[in-house]
Amino acid sequence: MSGNLSLQIEHHLFPGLPAHRDAEIAPAVQEACERHGLPYNARSLSKQFGSVVAKICRLALPPKR
Repeated sequence: MSGNLSLQIEHHLFPGLPAHRDAEIAPAVQEACERHGLPYNARSLSKQFGSVVAKICRLALPPKR
């Protein structure tokens, strides 16, 4: 139901990996991000979904002048 929104980075790094295995590699991806000073966003489903809806709404409106 969530479309694995909480594991999007793993999906994009390893698109051929079955979705049910993304959670297995998440710790390694998070560690690699920390090692290289990159942000790794880990939020709950409700926060992830809320941020997606907010961005869609923001992009649907005409730009502010």
